[in-house]
Amino acid sequence: MPLLINLRHLETKSIFLEGKLPVAELEIETIDSLVHPGSTVAYDLEVQMLEQNLLVQGKVHLPVQCECVRCLKEFRCDIDFSDWACHLPLEGDDKVEPQGDFVDLTPYLREDILLAFPQHPLCDAECKGLPKGSAAKVKKVSGTGKFEEKPAAWAELDKLKL
Repeated sequence: MPLLINLRHLETKSIFLEGKLPVAELEIETIDSLVHPGSTVAYDLEVQMLEQNLLVQGKVHLPVQCECVRCLKEFRCDIDFSDWACHLPLEGDDKVEPQGDFVDLTPYLREDILLAFPQHPLCDAECKGLPKGSAAKVKKVSGTGKFEEKPAAWAELDKLKL
């Protein structure tokens, strides 16, 4: 179920929303293979009508499990918006299109969550990556005519019998 605001209820006072939104509503589960969002987004929001605008403020929390791009170790990297705010005009060029008496906050929440996703998840800034195995050496002739040993990235593949 999307996160809907009833505009009629805002005519007299602010609305407080608290609950959990299924991640399936945000359609973000397949965006990145190294970032795995939890099953629900927890929110605690206050919605106010300011003249012909909606102001949404509050807290949003999404647990996220990530895989390090260097060592593939799993680690937790939660997305927390302790002071999330969203300003939605009801008039003008950028106005929100209500669906009857309701405004859907889901696309705005989705956009901010996607922007907060780690683009290059690392378990630690000092992560060295996967442990290095014994790489095979290849002899190459240097400019001086002497042989030098250099690790070959494809040496293990050369050992395959196809």
